Amino acid sequence: MSQLLPQQHMTLEPSPIWRRLRALLKGTLSIFCTLLGLAALTFFIGRLLPIDPVVAVIGDNAGQEAYDKMYHLLGLDQPLWKQFIDYVWQLAHLNFGTALTTSQPVAQDIARVFPATLELATLAAIIGVGLGIPAGVLSSMYRNSWFDHVIRFIGLLSYSTPHFWLGLMGLLLFYASLGWIGGPGRIDFMYEFDLQPVTGFWLIDSLLAGNWEVFKNVFGHIILPASILGLSSLAYISRMVRSFMIEQLSQEYIITARVKGLSWARCVWVHALRNIAVPTLTVVALSWATLLEGAVLTETVFAWPGFGRYLTNALLAGDMNAVVGCTLLIGAIFVVLNLICDLLYRIFDPRTRQEGQ
Repeated sequence: MSQLLPQQHMTLEPSPIWRRLRALLKGTLSIFCTLLGLAALTFFIGRLLPIDPVVAVIGDNAGQEAYDKMYHLLGLDQPLWKQFIDYVWQLAHLNFGTALTTSQPVAQDIARVFPATLELATLAAIIGVGLGIPAGVLSSMYRNSWFDHVIRFIGLLSYSTPHFWLGLMGLLLFYASLGWIGGPGRIDFMYEFDLQPVTGFWLIDSLLAGNWEVFKNVFGHIILPASILGLSSLAYISRMVRSFMIEQLSQEYIITARVKGLSWARCVWVHALRNIAVPTLTVVALSWATLLEGAVLTETVFAWPGFGRYLTNALLAGDMNAVVGCTLLIGAIFVVLNLICDLLYRIFDPRTRQEGQ
């Protein structure tokens, strides 16, 4: 009779390939839904704003016949749901429409102005990361010391001081009074025709051409706005790294390492810093994305021909095609960076891989 006992049911676990495929499909669906929701939100808010896109195109003095013709041409006589479906269909073909302010395709305008902002934000991020991480680590090492108080004061000053004011004061001091840097814009007019754009990053393009005079001029224009943006990035990164490190330095493995004779510097810069690498990468990535979309006032003060200034002009003119296109680009950047950070977590932290199985 013992041989007639019911057999235990075996549970079939999904294979690793199926788990990865399922995670990929889930991530793709999440990105699609996020971007679709962002497109819907910006589209319907743009339609509800008290801004007439027809007037933005033809002006206030146009007749009723011209107004009605443009109203039909823009598709505004269609139901709102049909306008949205048509717009999503255009987005699926990477067509953001035509900018009313420039009469050029929005995608073409973004491709023209985005490299300037990307170069500015990347240099600012390098400044913020290069100074923020060491500052945060040293603040945690010498907690409540004079150095810690200075770093925290700089962070508080960065958060409380408007960037446009810092930009104006910087131009007044370093450009108008001392003459150490270049003025507004990306380059002086006399050097503009000596630069042959290749990558869109003028510092790199001038180096590729071997023109050190142009490189010096471009660097003189970008260093002040990049430093002002980098100051806010430095404050955020140093504060987060300090918080991460304080938590790690109170862990038992640090105490054990100290008892075994390991030096304080090695415990901090090797063991503790390695354990906060993944959350620090997340902070750096999100800080860089914030610099991309948060440089509006800085670009306005420095007459920087970038993405933020283009978006500001589009908002003031009621150019909703450009506004929605810029908003979707920033949203896509944040979504992609979040996805990359999630992948980094899975690569460097085995616990997240186990949770996702």
